[in-house]
Amino acid sequence: MTAHIRPDLATIPAYVPGRNHPDAVKLASNETTFGPLPSAAKAIAESAELANRYPDNQVSELRAALAEFLGVTVANVAVGCGSVALCQELVQITCDAPTDEVVFAWRSFEAYPIVTQVGNATAVRVPLTEDHLHDLDAMADAVTEHTKLIFVCNPNNPSGTAHGRAELERFLDRVPAHVLVVLDEAYYEYMRLTPDTRPDGVEIGRTRPNVVVLRTFSKAYGLAGLRVGYAVGDPEVIAALLKVHIPFSVNRIAQAAAIASLQARGELLDRTDVLVAQRHQLREALLAAGYEVPPSEANFVWLPLRARSVEFAEASAVAGVLVRPFAGDGVRVTVGDPHENEQFLSFATAPENAARFR
Repeated sequence: MTAHIRPDLATIPAYVPGRNHPDAVKLASNETTFGPLPSAAKAIAESAELANRYPDNQVSELRAALAEFLGVTVANVAVGCGSVALCQELVQITCDAPTDEVVFAWRSFEAYPIVTQVGNATAVRVPLTEDHLHDLDAMADAVTEHTKLIFVCNPNNPSGTAHGRAELERFLDRVPAHVLVVLDEAYYEYMRLTPDTRPDGVEIGRTRPNVVVLRTFSKAYGLAGLRVGYAVGDPEVIAALLKVHIPFSVNRIAQAAAIASLQARGELLDRTDVLVAQRHQLREALLAAGYEVPPSEANFVWLPLRARSVEFAEASAVAGVLVRPFAGDGVRVTVGDPHENEQFLSFATAPENAARFR
């Protein structure tokens, strides 16, 4: 006899991280190539000296710093082991039966179907538009009496496309007040929409108690290896998240690094301008070579190569650059350092490859 394990777990797809190889350029995981600032590195070293002590389970100091930064109260903020942990906790606090539904666009962040099934709920996938955007009208139409949660990834991973504030608010106006909407803004700091159209989930959520916003220190802040994300929402939602929070899952070093990085956010976020300029150059070169590349508001670009996606990624790997294929859909290419981008473009825009894959 062996222990009973939920049989449905056998059907859950494993989360597939970007590939690594010591001799290859890695543009597969949406990491920033900038390391922690000296002040953050100092905080990491100092906190490591206290690694024998448990971290603050309430993440009080970081929550207070985030509340001050965002202009909200501490009761509006929860912190998790990366925003993906918060995704799973949001399913836990909203879904309590297999018939409960979680709606999200597809293709989008691949953790959504995983955390939904782990939470013993039903995933409802809504196809993207032909422009690789969330089909917000179709997502609103997909809401039923069983819908408990909606994930909106904006900018979307892996397409990089983003909706403006007006479109998001029209969508939110159609969602019943008892359905929780998660605005997943992991790439918020890379958005360059005009000030009158750029959505800010925290501002949108101030008058909408059924909206919670997710952001992270893994991307623009350069702390992907330490796993710190946060949620901003109505105190009732945040209180529920704190109840299902895995004790001590946000470690001491991660908390210290996030606080130090937040204090140095001006310098850190200035670095996003460098990446955005590289993103523009990368997209323009690919367009000039004949590829379809939708406008990106994230730290990557998307090549909707469909059936040729895996073949393209394998050929790129042979050329020394690892990118992220999504079989049947496309290839996501992280914006790296200039020399890394140039190495990728040397492969992708070579006449024989452009003719083969575009």
